[in-house]
Amino acid sequence: MKERIKEIPLSKIKIRDPFWSQKQELIADVVIPFQEKVLNDEVEGVAKSHAFANFRIAAGLEEGEFYGMVFQDSDVAKWLEGVAYSLTVKENPALEERADRIIDTIEKAQQPDGYLNTYFTIKEPEHRWQNLQECHELYCAGHMMEAAAAYYDATGKDKLLKVMERMADHIAARFGPGKETGIPGHQEIEIGLMKLYHATGKVKYRELAQYFIDERGKNPGFFKEEKEKRGWVHFNMDPEDTKYNQSFAPVREQKTAEGHSVRAVYMYTAMADLAGCTGEEALLQACDTLWDNITQKRMYLTGGIGSTGEGEAFSIDYDLPNDMAYAETCASIGMAFFAREMLKRKPSNKYADILERELYNGILSGMQLDGKRFFYVNPLEVNPGVSGVIHGYKHVVPQRPGWYACACCPPNLVRLVMSLGKYAWSASESTLYSHLYVGGSVEWEKAAVEAESGFPWKGEVSYTVHPCQEGERFGLAVRIPSYVKERTVRLNGVEIECPGALGTEAENGVAGWAGAGSAGSEAVMEPGSIQPGSKASGQAGPMEERDGYLFIDREWQEGDRLEITFPMPVRKVYCSSAVRENENCVAIMRGPVVYCFEGADNGDRIQEIRIPGEMDMEGHVEEEGILKGMVLLEGKAQRQPAAEQLYMEELPPCVPAEVKAIPYFAWGNRGLNQMRVWMPRG
Repeated sequence: MKERIKEIPLSKIKIRDPFWSQKQELIADVVIPFQEKVLNDEVEGVAKSHAFANFRIAAGLEEGEFYGMVFQDSDVAKWLEGVAYSLTVKENPALEERADRIIDTIEKAQQPDGYLNTYFTIKEPEHRWQNLQECHELYCAGHMMEAAAAYYDATGKDKLLKVMERMADHIAARFGPGKETGIPGHQEIEIGLMKLYHATGKVKYRELAQYFIDERGKNPGFFKEEKEKRGWVHFNMDPEDTKYNQSFAPVREQKTAEGHSVRAVYMYTAMADLAGCTGEEALLQACDTLWDNITQKRMYLTGGIGSTGEGEAFSIDYDLPNDMAYAETCASIGMAFFAREMLKRKPSNKYADILERELYNGILSGMQLDGKRFFYVNPLEVNPGVSGVIHGYKHVVPQRPGWYACACCPPNLVRLVMSLGKYAWSASESTLYSHLYVGGSVEWEKAAVEAESGFPWKGEVSYTVHPCQEGERFGLAVRIPSYVKERTVRLNGVEIECPGALGTEAENGVAGWAGAGSAGSEAVMEPGSIQPGSKASGQAGPMEERDGYLFIDREWQEGDRLEITFPMPVRKVYCSSAVRENENCVAIMRGPVVYCFEGADNGDRIQEIRIPGEMDMEGHVEEEGILKGMVLLEGKAQRQPAAEQLYMEELPPCVPAEVKAIPYFAWGNRGLNQMRVWMPRG
């Protein structure tokens, strides 16, 4: 029987990592307090939020009118969830006390029948539950359920959990088989209900999540019928655009990722979670089909998804414009959610490589290095004077704003980075899985394991094992990224031969960008490959590589140490000619990091740069400035200067040029300038 992969409580995982600890400390010390002030309208010069005030008004604690988007409550929910995860990373009694007071206010804002939504409580109580397509009541509820489960897990306090159980019971009393038919316009309630189920063990919440998943697409005309019945609109969304909210077909019949990208991947996340709980193969197969469509045909190199600003949506296969990209930060975050749930179903670098790609590229780019400004849209090319100015490019702002009226991305980024441990580790009954090279420690029922990592700048990671019982047998499974072509593995200082072919770039896809890796390969280590007489001798047990993970099953001794090292060359990445924008272009990666070229380093008109086929770029650690500590790339290229005339019959000759590339996630931190990921080939 296949073992189920389970989540390890976040309280059992500690991040102590040169790269990620700095991000978590920044968020705990700067970003969370800053966002708290924004939500309380205490920061001048940023868009007004009024989110905390809405709850106080709904609770009867102060007078006033509702202000903000109809889904403004979700900003508070995501902030609270981020606070919960932050408290597991760093104790902060004062922050916890303030969060407790906000939860008290939320409890007071809940109506006697369990209903909780400040917009309809304050502004339109007569219209509750009449506009599921546009008004996000279920969406807001889902986010608050996630916050409740996280806060309970982090603190043991169940006040918000009980509030959201009452809200879930209120929803269940209204919607479901034999009751009123309903589906959310913006999926999220499905994730929230699954989180409630995992936190409480109450099957009724999982069944309600399944109802919303099963109901979607049964009647593609649902939202049109709802609009005709109610006779009023909020956003005036087109109810017949069934692809926008993925209601065009039952979820098990959907073969391509369509519509609003965040709504889509939130739904896919819940589908994968539900499939893992019920064992339903049809639902899991639908998830895999949609995963493959996204990662093979509708995803940017950076992990960004949702290529068009028209509806913040997927468009068609291979339509991936760089300078008009939408690639919302929330969509990359949602893709990370989806990847984690798929890893629970089957550990494979098909999923883990994409998770890693999102974390180091499409997600981190959403926050300025000082934690005070945020991108909603993450393009792969920016041109000042065009980006953010010209029609069709106005959504591609060339510098991060301080805040937004629709502020979904900043607190979403907070809750993901502060819960990083849940993405790095998981376990079955017999095996501990390391999905990401993140330093720190994990406490599992069979052992405590310490990890040290030089990632993403160095290809080195080590694991020191402290079994609960000396000689206890279990498996340790470590992901080997698909872009790693050679590696050295040592157990207690003794080099051991690693089984299984790593594959070539042609076998793995474009530099492994789709995470194909060695999925499906399987090989067992030959007996005797560990040197006789060593500490590892005789106790290594079976070792194999499958689906991009190195599995070592053995009787572990106190202090056993597994080390994996691999080179981190600069890699040129090419794109399928089906993507017209990238034809005759090349991108640069090193390890998991996508690099870009900025005008700050390369002067004006960086499109003049030509990357020669034999160009070697070398990395060096930046020693000063805002990019200090990062590996930057430098090399020799060619430059084709612009001609004086607009059209000509002979090209101007190229001249030698020194070029520099920086990590994509760090662009836009040195003032207004041009940026490109895909560069012309020489």
